[in-house]
This record gives sequence, structure tokens and C-alpha cells, in this order.
Amino acid sequence: MMKVLIVSDTHRKNDNFLKVLEQVSPIDMVVHCGDAEGSEYLFEKAADCPLEIVAGNNDFFSGLSTEKEFYIGKYRVWLTHGHNYYVSMGTEMLKQEAASRGVDIVFFGHTHRPVVEYGTGVIAVNPGSISYPRQDGRKPSYVLMDIDREGEVHFTIRYVE
Repeated sequence: MMKVLIVSDTHRKNDNFLKVLEQVSPIDMVVHCGDAEGSEYLFEKAADCPLEIVAGNNDFFSGLSTEKEFYIGKYRVWLTHGHNYYVSMGTEMLKQEAASRGVDIVFFGHTHRPVVEYGTGVIAVNPGSISYPRQDGRKPSYVLMDIDREGEVHFTIRYVE
């Protein structure tokens, strides 16, 4: 069993991240989909678990990678901010790239709108923005990823209380 906190687009407004981290702990990993704007060190220290993070379009002077591939349990994951795949226009290009890479899950941000899309072979997950939401209702959001005893993955979009 494993629990992963997925966030994006914090843009140096970190209070909600710290609040959520306290609420959902213990966790096994934090995934940040970009636009941390220099707060990656804070996240790494606060999380007290492995952190996977990529640079977003506002991480101008960051030394972070723009993309990463790794495993969470049995799932091959691709992490990208998404702006280079025109995610503001839709997820087709992103999902095509994910399929060509042979990944099971793609995590992305940029749109500030939460979504979990189950498709043919690839699950696309955007946690929205925990700081500056843009979806209807404008509630700060994140995603919890759980891997159950059988190794199967489950995603829940959650909102900051």
C-alpha cells in the first residue's frame, strides 16, 4: 500500500501545501508538477519523504528537469508541467506522447484545473492548483494517489478545506 500527494502550480504561495501535507500525512511520496518558483527546497524538507518535481513555465532560473520518468509501484510514470504539449488546448498531444513513451500514468499541471482522465492505456492526472485555482468554483485542489493491497491505483481529487 502506498499514498502519494500530487500538487502543482504553487507559485511560491505555499501555505495550502503545508496545510494539506499535515492533513494527509503520513505519505510515501510527493509529486509536484511544476511552477514551484524556488520553493522546491521547502517542499523537500517539509515532506520528509521522496519528492519528484519538475520545472514549469514560470520556473525561469530553476535547475530542475523539465520532465522525468520513474516508477511508483508497478506504474511507469511520466512527470511534465505540460505547457510544451499545449495542455491548455486539451490533452490529446500529451496522451499521444505518453503512449509513445510507454508510460501508464502522466502527471501534468499548467492549466490550474484538476482532472483525472482514464484513457486507452494511459491515465492523465492534473491536480489543478493548490494556490491559484481556475476551475468552476475556484477551490484550491490536489490529488491523492493510493495504491491498494493488490497494487491497483486509485486517484481522488481533493479540495483544500
